[in-house]
Amino acid sequence: MEEGSTHKNILKSPVLLKYIHDTSSLPKEHEQLKQLREATGQKYDRVKSLMNVPVDEAQFISILLKIMNAKKTLEIGVFTGYSLLATALALPPEGKVIGIDMDREAYETGLPFIQKAGVEHKVNFMQGDALLVLNDLIDEKHEESFDYVFVDADKESYIKYHEMVLKLVKKGGTIAYDNTLWFGSVAMAEDDEMEDSVRHSRKYVIEFNTYIANDTRIESTIVSIGDGVTLCRRI
Repeated sequence: MEEGSTHKNILKSPVLLKYIHDTSSLPKEHEQLKQLREATGQKYDRVKSLMNVPVDEAQFISILLKIMNAKKTLEIGVFTGYSLLATALALPPEGKVIGIDMDREAYETGLPFIQKAGVEHKVNFMQGDALLVLNDLIDEKHEESFDYVFVDADKESYIKYHEMVLKLVKKGGTIAYDNTLWFGSVAMAEDDEMEDSVRHSRKYVIEFNTYIANDTRIESTIVSIGDGVTLCRRI
């Protein structure tokens, strides 16, 4: 894995993370996912590249989707499409994933790998503001129709996304929110030393975690993989 990959992993242990990657994640990584990960690292700087989910998290999501037998899914925040491709690979032949992002150029970086993997027919990329696109999906009668939703976008809007996604996911369906441990900063004191970029969104993540913990419409748990993933099941 790329140098500094522990920066977005809550383990904070390079040795343990390397063990997980070497013995479990990397040997089972799909060839097109590997090539997409490497292409993203070559085109973007290290910080930007971290916008894609880590390989072990993508594999966790893949297994989750297969256990669920998910067929209709939604992803908010795509970047170059590592998790989007992992999702498409996990879905059955008739499965579909809608990916929403403002940045078409980044998505097109990953598109050739989606095509080479033979899953382009499962992917519907929608460029635009996620809140507006979600509202359109609600207006177009997609309410309570999605098996699974993955959210990995601006943390300031997580609560707004949650309220809209709850209308779209079916009862018993799953919503996954990425980065909910936010580099471990959620457990730090306000005056602790941290990068400005981390501090900026920290308060929004803390507010979101509290909001989810008190939401009686869902069951939820925080999984300490990657930078923290909150899994929610709509009741």
